[in-house]
Amino acid sequence: MPAQKIETGHNDIVHDVSMDYYGKRVATASSDTTIKITGVSNNAASQHLATLSGHQGPVWQAAWAHPKFGSILASCSYDGKVIIWKEGNQNEWTQAHVFSDHKSSVNSIAWAPHELGLCLACGSSDGNISVFSARSDGGWDTTRIDQAHPVGVTSVSWAPSMAPGALVGSGTLDPVQKLASGGCDNTVKVWKLYNGTWKMDCFPALQMHTDWVRDVAWAPNLGLPKSTMASASQDGTVVIWTVAKEGDQWQGKVLKDFKMPVWRVSWSLTGNLLAVAAGDNNVTLWKEAVDGEWQQVTTIE
Repeated sequence: MPAQKIETGHNDIVHDVSMDYYGKRVATASSDTTIKITGVSNNAASQHLATLSGHQGPVWQAAWAHPKFGSILASCSYDGKVIIWKEGNQNEWTQAHVFSDHKSSVNSIAWAPHELGLCLACGSSDGNISVFSARSDGGWDTTRIDQAHPVGVTSVSWAPSMAPGALVGSGTLDPVQKLASGGCDNTVKVWKLYNGTWKMDCFPALQMHTDWVRDVAWAPNLGLPKSTMASASQDGTVVIWTVAKEGDQWQGKVLKDFKMPVWRVSWSLTGNLLAVAAGDNNVTLWKEAVDGEWQQVTTIE
């Protein structure tokens, strides 16, 4: 598929681009305080569908919920708010819920795997992570990880819901609730929900970066025993973290020193390709070779 240019219509920096489940619409989050939704198709020019206004500061991220919950989008902003947007009639969006739990910028949001229900994790500069779960009566329950990274949380990412080893062992079929987070303390941490309370699941915190962790992404694992994450940092490196099986220690390995801040890391659906967005405006794609070494596959200018 050839590269396609999308005119977003924002009049300030675009911080995040998120494609819906079917690849038909793109949501963009911008410093102009809005989220814009644009229709994309293979042959036609992109088409502006909606502008969502409700934040009072730069919008850092926008995230689509799984379509089994309807047409729902979440956004987070410098204004400390998280907004859940719902589409009623086509391209008519309303604010279904506004969370104002955080006292400063909410930097990252992530919907849980759909098997866990409609559930959103949020990481904030106030050091806390909040997890909002929709109830059947339309209300929301909140669990929190207080002072997850006391100097600020930059990113959150959910583990796959299938328990590691579920395909090969007698893995329990209860879905796992696990989160990874990155912060301004230069660390990556893993959290697990035990009886309604989030507890740290890696000791000590994962520390190979020498500056802020900008993004963390848990790879899909398709039920194999090994778990993998990637973290990107202001220090210019991307680290691949792996744990051979549940209960082992995480091991970190530097994918590459890009010699400039690395902003985002993102996995393919099968977890075998990693996209890295760095400060030179290029996106590089990486693949793990048979010997476990990572190789660059291509650069997208």
